[in-house]
Amino acid sequence: MTGDAQVLTLGPLVLPWAGVVLLLAWLAGSTVHDRSAARAGLPPGPHAWGVALAALAAARLAFVLRYAGAYAAEPWAALDIRDGGWSPAWGLAAAGAYVLLLWLRRNAWRRAVGLGTGVGMALWLAGSAALHLAQPGARAPLPAWQGVALDASTVRLPALQGRPVVINLWASWCPPCRREMPVLLSAQQTHPGVRFLWVNQGESPEVAAGFAAAQGLPVADVVLDQAGQLGRLLGHRALPTTLFYDAAGRLALVRSGELSAGTLAQHLEAMGAGLSKE
Repeated sequence: MTGDAQVLTLGPLVLPWAGVVLLLAWLAGSTVHDRSAARAGLPPGPHAWGVALAALAAARLAFVLRYAGAYAAEPWAALDIRDGGWSPAWGLAAAGAYVLLLWLRRNAWRRAVGLGTGVGMALWLAGSAALHLAQPGARAPLPAWQGVALDASTVRLPALQGRPVVINLWASWCPPCRREMPVLLSAQQTHPGVRFLWVNQGESPEVAAGFAAAQGLPVADVVLDQAGQLGRLLGHRALPTTLFYDAAGRLALVRSGELSAGTLAQHLEAMGAGLSKE
């Protein structure tokens, strides 16, 4: 078992730590809810699931509505929650509204649901804060690494300081890497002020070049890393992983896992690049 601040790796299985924390918080809250209900002599009820589903639905819907333009071309992509697009504040608000409604109706479950929801929320907030504090390399500078692009030019990462930089670690055998390529390419065309780099991990020049040609990736921005050195240097082995550096060359955000148009727009906006479309 291995892991970094973003993902938990169990053999071939890669899980986001944020999802693990959310699941554990729900399990703890559900256990408190069930035991409290049992002490009150209440039969098994649906509210532990009801609160969770209301919170998740609200968090997802709020995110999709905020980045509706990113989902306009493929509306069904809004149902694919693997992209990690959520608005946590709206999820918390929905869970609170669910509990409040039970209290206003003087429902017999109100105490058990309120206690379980409170415990779950507290644990999720504490776990999320711990993940944020444990994130290695936050605000770290662009690493002292260089690689050769498909056009035979040398790309030196420290020399890119002065404009936002998005570094995508990928491999052609990785299905999520292949799925997110069109999203990244479209964002590059929309945000010419941002430098996008696709750094291939561990594959031969022939394989990387063939895939890049099929995807229409610009050869000057596809960089070879046959030894997977950059991924190890950054401490991110999971693929795909996308790192967002601000114009000062400092690491702003990391996304381990597939990006959708919505989550990429969110990350660019948070990095300060999403507002400038030249």
